[in-house]
Amino acid sequence: MAKGFADTDAQCRKILEDVRKGIFSPVYLLMGKEPYYPDLVCNAIIENALDESERDFNQTICYGADTDVDTVVTAARRYPMFAERQLVVVKEAQNLKKIDDLAVYCGKPLDTTVLVICLHGDSVDKRKALYKAVSKIGTVVESNELRDYEIARWIVSFYASRGLKIAPDAAALLGEYAGTDLSKIAVETDKMLKNLPEGAVTVTVGDIEKNVGISRQYSIFELAKELSYRNSGKALKIASYIGAAPKFALPMAVSALFTHFYRILKYHALLMSSPHPTQEQKARVLGVNPYFIGEYDRAVAAYPLRKCMAVIALLKEYDFKGKGGNAGEATPDRLLVELTARILN
Repeated sequence: MAKGFADTDAQCRKILEDVRKGIFSPVYLLMGKEPYYPDLVCNAIIENALDESERDFNQTICYGADTDVDTVVTAARRYPMFAERQLVVVKEAQNLKKIDDLAVYCGKPLDTTVLVICLHGDSVDKRKALYKAVSKIGTVVESNELRDYEIARWIVSFYASRGLKIAPDAAALLGEYAGTDLSKIAVETDKMLKNLPEGAVTVTVGDIEKNVGISRQYSIFELAKELSYRNSGKALKIASYIGAAPKFALPMAVSALFTHFYRILKYHALLMSSPHPTQEQKARVLGVNPYFIGEYDRAVAAYPLRKCMAVIALLKEYDFKGKGGNAGEATPDRLLVELTARILN
């Protein structure tokens, strides 16, 4: 079973703690569709494995497309010069031809070498020798992509690791802006933290809007909320504003709205099986912070099951139109306003 983000995060925190203390595995296999954690661990190893004075003779960093297995193995089998260890890093190792042949070295690695095999957005075959060899004697980090509904929870955890709290609506807004790109969230957070008042421990929607450059007032997040409350005037105004943005893409907007209405559909399913669910049950089924349950209470009443199914059918239709299918002369911005009006009606 693939690890959840909480497991991966905990594993990487432990690795970072160890490398800062000078504790290293002989081989690291860093992989997965989400590159944030593999890159985080790789950079931490590079930063801590050697002192600045030791790097000239004992650090080899290469890229998969520019090297081969024999060169990597030869480098790994060298002994360090005037240092406790040497470091060999293969970045973008998904481009390394016959990568599984590294299993010969990884089965019996040198104690004085730290070999890092870092794949970017890709993984090795777990059935093959390389994965099995590193699993036995080294460290494997597998970083899977988060689902949309997991992002806000990851952001809360990420901020907590930095000694900060982030308001649920602020986490949702940042997640809407960055999607499932964890590296983008980390970069935007670093930029924002430099501008927060000294001693600030809580990040609000206002902080996100001011420092990240996005506005909740005119976002898909807010459009979904106004649709939940059936506020026609506000919903149509927001849809018009969003559609006029220079980089607006209808399929992305439709995808976000689908996630919202799919949650409403799941809420209906929950009510069928448990007419009086607890707040905890609702939050677990919907995959949202309890802060947002009130909105879904309103939405499930505003969109009975049959109407909710009709909205999902509409979203499928406009997803097709947004990808160039049967849209006629309608522009993407006009299609979003049209879709919003049809949902409301």
